[in-house]
Amino acid sequence: GISMQELVLHSDNGSPMKGATMLAMLQRLGIVPSFSRSSVSNDNPYSESLFGTMKYTPAYPSKPFESLAAAREWVNEFVHWYNEEHRHSGIQFVTPAQRHSGAEKLILMNRKGVYESAKQRNPERWSRETRNWEPVSEVWLNPEKSETEEQEVREKVA
Repeated sequence: GISMQELVLHSDNGSPMKGATMLAMLQRLGIVPSFSRSSVSNDNPYSESLFGTMKYTPAYPSKPFESLAAAREWVNEFVHWYNEEHRHSGIQFVTPAQRHSGAEKLILMNRKGVYESAKQRNPERWSRETRNWEPVSEVWLNPEKSETEEQEVREKVA
C-alpha cells in the first residue's frame, strides 16, 4: 500500500550512498534519497557492527557476484559465521548466538575463573585486576561523551 513516491532511503552523507551508481538505481526504483542522517552511525549499533564487519572481513568478495544466488549464498554463510562463530569484542568476546541464548553468563563466569586461577598461580605477572568478564548490559557503537570528557576535548583543542 505504499506508493513509489513515499519510499525514502535515509542515510548519512557517506560516499557510497551519494555515488552516481547508487543514486541512479534509487531513481530507477522511484526511491527518494535523503542525506539527513549525517554523522549518525549509531542508530542501531548491532546492524552497524554487522555491516562494518562484513565490509572489512578478508572473505569479502573482490569481484561482483556471478548471480543473485551466489550473492545470497555468500551472505547466508557470512551471517552464520557472524552469529555463530565470530566473537565480538563489544560483548566480551562471545558470539551473538551465545548472548541471545543466555550461554554467555556461564562462559564469562568460566573465563573469570580461569583468569583468577592464573593470577593466583603467577601473581607477579599481574600488575592489576584481571579483565572484567561481567556480561555487558548496553552496547554502543559511538557512546555519548560525558560533560567532563567533552570539556577535556575542548581544552585540548583550545
